[in-house]
Amino acid sequence: MIVIKNERDLEAMRPACAVAGVVLSEVANYIRPGLTTIELDEYAAARIRHHGAKSAFLGYRKYPCHICISVNEQVVHGIAGPKQLRLGDIVSLDVGVIYNGFIGDNARTVAVGGCGVLAQKLMDVTEKSLHMGIAQAVPGNRVVDISRAVQQYVESNGFSVVREFVGHGVGRSMHEEPQIPNYVDGKSSPKLRAGMTLAIEPMVNAGAAAVKILNDGWTVVTQDGSLSAHFEHTVLVTESEPEIMTCAEKLPLKSKA
Repeated sequence: MIVIKNERDLEAMRPACAVAGVVLSEVANYIRPGLTTIELDEYAAARIRHHGAKSAFLGYRKYPCHICISVNEQVVHGIAGPKQLRLGDIVSLDVGVIYNGFIGDNARTVAVGGCGVLAQKLMDVTEKSLHMGIAQAVPGNRVVDISRAVQQYVESNGFSVVREFVGHGVGRSMHEEPQIPNYVDGKSSPKLRAGMTLAIEPMVNAGAAAVKILNDGWTVVTQDGSLSAHFEHTVLVTESEPEIMTCAEKLPLKSKA
C-alpha cells in the first residue's frame, strides 16, 4: 500500500528531512585524506545526536553503522572500519535519520581532495540523472517516468544503472511502497499522486551494471571493479512541482547542543 501523507504528516516529516540534509552536508565537508571511515561514521553519529535525531540505519536489519560509507568501487551499504581515505577517492555517503517519528533519507558522492576526470564525470552524470528523475515526480505521471528519465540520461553518457537496488517510498518506515527502479523494468507502474514521499536514488557504475555483495553481508561492489556513484533526495509529490525535502537550507529548527 502506498502511504499518502497529509499536511500534519508533512509538518513532522519536513524537519526530519532537513536534518538528514544538514548531516549529509556536514559529513561531506568533514572528509579529508587520512581520515578513516570509522572516524567518519563516528562524526556522523555525533552530528545526528547534535540535531536531536537518531540514525535510521543503525540496527536496521542489524546494519552496524550510523551511515553508509562506500568508497570507489563500493556501490552502497559500505561498512565503516579502519580504511583510510586517500586523495582522489570518491566516497558515497548515505544518511538517514529519524526525527519527529519520520525518516529523512539522502545520499551524495564526494571526492577526497579532488579526483580524476572519469570520476568527476560519473558524479556529475549521476547527480544530474537524479534531478532529471525528480522533475518527473508530478501528479499524473507514473513511477516509470522517473525510471526512464534516469536510465536514458545515464546510458546516453556511457554509464550503467545498477539494477539490484532501487529507490522507494519513505515516511514513518524506511522502505515504503512504491519501489522506484532507476531503469525501465517493464512491470506495472503506479501513478504518482500528491502526498507521496519518495526516496529517488540513482546508483550508477562507470563500467558494467553488475554488482556483488562482499562477505560482510552488506557492502555492495561493482563486479568489474569500476567506480560507482550514488545520489539521493527525499522528494514530495505536490499538486504542482516536486518538492525536494532533504535540503539543508530548509532546517527549520534550532540545533540541540
